[in-house]
Amino acid sequence: MRGTDAERASLEIAIIGGGIVGLILANGLIRQNVKVRVYEQAQGFREIGAGMAFTANASRCMELIDPAILAAFRASGSVATSNGDSKDPNDYLRWIDGYNRHADDDPYYQKMLFKIDAGYRGFEGCRRDQFLEALVNMIPPNVVECKKRLDSLEERGREEKIVLTFCDGTFAEADAVIGCDGIKSRVREILFGQENPASYPHYTHKVAYRGLVPMDKALEALGEYKARNQHNHIGPNAHLIHYPVANQTMINATAFVTDPEDWSDDKQMTAPTSRKIVEDAFAGWSPCVRALASLLPEKLDKWAVFDAWDYPAPFYNRGKICIAGDAAHASSPHHGAGACMGVEDALCLSALMKQVSASIQENAAIKGQALSSAFATFDAIRRTRTQWLVNSSRRVCDLYHQPEWGDPTRWVKAETCFEEIKDRSLKIWHFNYDEMLENTVQSYKRRQEVFQGTRNGILGIHSNGCVKIGSETGLPPNTGEVDVVI
Repeated sequence: MRGTDAERASLEIAIIGGGIVGLILANGLIRQNVKVRVYEQAQGFREIGAGMAFTANASRCMELIDPAILAAFRASGSVATSNGDSKDPNDYLRWIDGYNRHADDDPYYQKMLFKIDAGYRGFEGCRRDQFLEALVNMIPPNVVECKKRLDSLEERGREEKIVLTFCDGTFAEADAVIGCDGIKSRVREILFGQENPASYPHYTHKVAYRGLVPMDKALEALGEYKARNQHNHIGPNAHLIHYPVANQTMINATAFVTDPEDWSDDKQMTAPTSRKIVEDAFAGWSPCVRALASLLPEKLDKWAVFDAWDYPAPFYNRGKICIAGDAAHASSPHHGAGACMGVEDALCLSALMKQVSASIQENAAIKGQALSSAFATFDAIRRTRTQWLVNSSRRVCDLYHQPEWGDPTRWVKAETCFEEIKDRSLKIWHFNYDEMLENTVQSYKRRQEVFQGTRNGILGIHSNGCVKIGSETGLPPNTGEVDVVI
């Protein structure tokens, strides 16, 4: 094959953003022999040392993308968020009364309100910075460029490369661009425009205070069982969640508090504060909650919780430009599943790039069309589930913060929320990734068949150049009408 032909038959993908999802996707594409460049605006990969957790399903998705990713996660100090015991080693999510029912003769007593069995290693927690470092170490040299803040994208034609311009005046080219640049995504802003509220996240009126607490101190504050297992202390207008990380040497603790005021600067999502503010917010709560709050750093940041609930993205791609992870569907953290959804995105995109590679090996002249079709498939497969998570995370936080928790006459009413919380949690945990992969591949192939003219059933052409096709074209059942870029 001549050099020019070889270049046409290869893929070059630019990933904007070197966070957890961006690096997982990069590793997945490298495994598919796709040429990848990751552009990260920061000077280096020094994440804050906060904790994060992944469901068993997300761990399995990591393994399907590349077994080395799951190995890196486990090697970075991941630990089951609920340690269990020899009789019952499964993980559980637990909600306990953080506000009301105490026992004068037992300062550690808190009523268990509800728990859900997440299965063996159903949730695993790690330090974010350690996992990020492990992912960076997997990437070959010269793949990641730091200090590259994206300024603009120039689309010169479907079969032409996209030109990326950075704020330092440099340029790059790629066959396609995937924005994994987080909640303040520049790629999302380029897709929807500066004046569109869907280009930006919006304040949820919740603030978070988080920190890592050494396990020996946590044991003193919480007692053995609570310190070594995930617990969510709930009450009126606030909750505090914690779970072990770093091989059980620390716990990650995060307190969420309702804020009725507007956030003053939506460009800056943190503000310096003090531990006393947290202690005041939880005054009158369980002694365990107050003791844990007192172990947070004396000086810490207040994190404004933003998400994409108010103005969700109307689509996840335009031609050969795509957004994924928080750039597409930034969620509040109350399900603990935002990063899990990003891992599912990465699995879907990895499978699609494998299909595109196969398509252009047969016909290199359709590379741009194949990439556009793949990203349209990604939008069709992933957008409904991920935007549901954004909504559901808001909903469960409202249930955690019910004012009824502070009124003994309303406790029974408040506790009716847990069946709903269970249903929402199981929808996240029991995701059928095999079915997603099957539908992804089938949907992409149907689009390509339509492009090749092997099927009928074209219903019309949208103004954006997409062909509208229906279920009679042979798409998987229940997918409805889809847009196919040709």
